[in-house]
Amino acid sequence: MRIAFMGEALIDFTSQAGGDGALRFEGHVGGSPLNAAIASARLGQPTGLLTQLSNDLFGERILGYLQRNGVDTRFVPRSAAPSTLAFVERTPQTNRYAFYAAGSADATWSPQPLPELPPECAFLHFGSIAMLQEPAASRILDVVRASSGRRVVVLDPNVRPSLIGDMARYRRQVAQWAGLSDVVKLSDEDAELLAPGRAIDDLARDYLLAGARAVVVTRGAAGATLWRTGHAPMDVAAPGVPVADTIGAGDTFTAALSVALLAQGVDRAAQIDTLDDTAWHTALRFAATAAAINCTREGADPPTRAEVQELLGRDADAAEPSHAPIPGRCAP
Repeated sequence: MRIAFMGEALIDFTSQAGGDGALRFEGHVGGSPLNAAIASARLGQPTGLLTQLSNDLFGERILGYLQRNGVDTRFVPRSAAPSTLAFVERTPQTNRYAFYAAGSADATWSPQPLPELPPECAFLHFGSIAMLQEPAASRILDVVRASSGRRVVVLDPNVRPSLIGDMARYRRQVAQWAGLSDVVKLSDEDAELLAPGRAIDDLARDYLLAGARAVVVTRGAAGATLWRTGHAPMDVAAPGVPVADTIGAGDTFTAALSVALLAQGVDRAAQIDTLDDTAWHTALRFAATAAAINCTREGADPPTRAEVQELLGRDADAAEPSHAPIPGRCAP
């Protein structure tokens, strides 16, 4: 196991078109950490998930999906508690969510003692709605603190305002979590919720001052921007693709960034500080390309490494300026 993800594993019920006023949903295995784990595994890195799954029919489906995609489930105990369910309504601008997570298996994850990750595990990811549920949130932070200095810690808060009762308190918590992290990844929507009315540059600077080594913000059609202490911000464009769905794009980006950083030789936190601009640009471009491919498919359906390399190769071949219209851009 080289990359580990902690947090929720659930069933997403996505809305289906219908003109008669009826509610129609189709179920898919999901959850931000789970989606990212699937992406990491498909991109060729040995990957594990730390969560708890229900013994119910949804838990069985989730476990089978993880195993078919090659995700290590040795740290996934089972529980009689129900599975978390999420309902997703697609709109032209974004996706709206309703979660049913109180008392669920993943929300009540509280292993005693803490899981002992294998020494070869180089990246540890946390964040998303599991950080809003106890006792899981406290135990996740225990694992994060135990991993400090031993592996690269990545935070993706994946802000879901419908689940946050006290936004001011939550913003303070995210700043604290950023201080425990080496890499913080946000979407521009996350940034607006965390610091309304403030420039994203200022929020990134706050997280760097708190202790993060790098902050990456995805900007939809504008690609992504990287901030590091002592360096100018770095922008990377998003590939133009025909967009079918943006669900899972941000999760794919986050996972692909860790996969790409490992390919650049980063397997310890201190190496983040010495990575040069060329290596960072290569890693960010890989992540943006993986997220773009996910957007060409319905639901969270991350690509394989071969698919990413193929699109990167096509983009390199088409590097000459073009005035043709871009079919669409993904919003990771």
